[in-house]
Amino acid sequence: MALFGALFLALLAGAHAEIPGCKIRITSKALDLVKQEGLRFLEQELETVTIPDLRGREGPFYYNISEVKVMDLQLTSSELHFQPKQELVLQISNASLGLRFQRQLLYWFFYDRGYINASAEGVNIRIALHLSGDSTGQMKVSNVSCQVSVSRIYASFGGSYRKVYEILSTFITSGMRFLLNRQICPVLHHAGTVLLNSLLDTVPVRSPVDDFVGIDYSLLKDPEVSASHLDMDFRGAFFPLSQGNWSLLNRAVEPQLQEEERMVYVAFSEFFFDSALESYFRAGVLQLSLVGDKVPSELNMLLRASYFGSIVLLSPAVIDSPLKLELQVVAPPRCTIKPSGTTISVTASVTIALAPPNQPEVQLSSMTMDARLSAKVTLRGKALRIQLDLRKFRIYSNQSALESLALIPLQAPLKTMLQIGVMPLLNERTRRGVQIPLPEGMDFVNEVVTNHAGFFTIGADLHFAKGLREVIEKNRPADPTDSQASSAPPPSTAAV
Repeated sequence: MALFGALFLALLAGAHAEIPGCKIRITSKALDLVKQEGLRFLEQELETVTIPDLRGREGPFYYNISEVKVMDLQLTSSELHFQPKQELVLQISNASLGLRFQRQLLYWFFYDRGYINASAEGVNIRIALHLSGDSTGQMKVSNVSCQVSVSRIYASFGGSYRKVYEILSTFITSGMRFLLNRQICPVLHHAGTVLLNSLLDTVPVRSPVDDFVGIDYSLLKDPEVSASHLDMDFRGAFFPLSQGNWSLLNRAVEPQLQEEERMVYVAFSEFFFDSALESYFRAGVLQLSLVGDKVPSELNMLLRASYFGSIVLLSPAVIDSPLKLELQVVAPPRCTIKPSGTTISVTASVTIALAPPNQPEVQLSSMTMDARLSAKVTLRGKALRIQLDLRKFRIYSNQSALESLALIPLQAPLKTMLQIGVMPLLNERTRRGVQIPLPEGMDFVNEVVTNHAGFFTIGADLHFAKGLREVIEKNRPADPTDSQASSAPPPSTAAV
């Protein structure tokens, strides 16, 4: 009985799980590129390590080691890999750190000081970034586990007291090794929980696309990590800015990601586009009105000839009034994605009227238009763009079949008018694109689009248009107090 109860609860939970409209997969093939950029950032962070002064006495000698600075990182072996279920791990083995510090020695009335170059050898660092989504749907580094060990430190002393320093070197280098082991992990913990999170904060969650609609890229659950990839499920839903709480119920097919040959894959379902189309419909922008000179001259002449019988019966003051052509989408358009291509179906009303100045309009005809647009999807940088093309078009009357037959001569010129006058306006708007959920400074290159039943995928490679340091410096937290508070590492993170 308990087994059936557990099964029922599992099915119930699955039934209420929200279906993502957008998925992103980062494969292990991207990790070499990410590692190169990450190691540059890590080296810069290690240069900020501060080591307390080391003071001591050995017999009659008093010594002080101060201003210890990490100058560079020399790598022998490094690896960045995924670790199930939610971690990204960087392993550095047998590296060396270039050090520089000031020495001071006091022996009775004799005093010596100077700068020494040293090296920390056998440096092993293991950093694991635990990834999760916060309450707002933003992906975060929720925790950093760190282990550091330094095997030995070499320092080459010179000067008149070289023999004395060589006697004291065991105490000095042992103390420096102890301090270095303790100081590296706090810096790396701060880099992960504060600085890298400032980078992740550049991934849009809820942001405006234009003056009418916004996009919701909330992370629906924590990222799933396997040995070969990291998968993220996003809501991927548009909404009208005037109705921020409105959302379209997702009944579309869930996009699937199976490939791992490219660095990154992104998938969009029909719901992603349906929510955009319905949001624009609710925002009231899917309409177009052409009056007077805005109506193409050839179409103007044809419309006046077609409705000549109705126009001549009007008063002379109205006969020569400007012609008005109004198109208004009457229901939210719908997107269909098939292996053969992507189409958008639109139904609109077409109203033809005369618009005399300072007088009520005189309607000549009202008809219904069904159109099918083909949609070519491209990805440039991290902007998803669509090129629309009018493929099928027909108009018909809601009044009678006889009137629909009379509209046949208008089909060709109206279609031409849509292709010349309306489609460029639509493509100008869709060409701007919508950003996909990637951090600032990262772009897609070498994209390949593949259609499936109900969704399509884009496989691409990653490119760093900006360095991590540049983006982080631009977006790092302004309040240093908050940064220090959130960067406090858990105890026992350093392996001494």
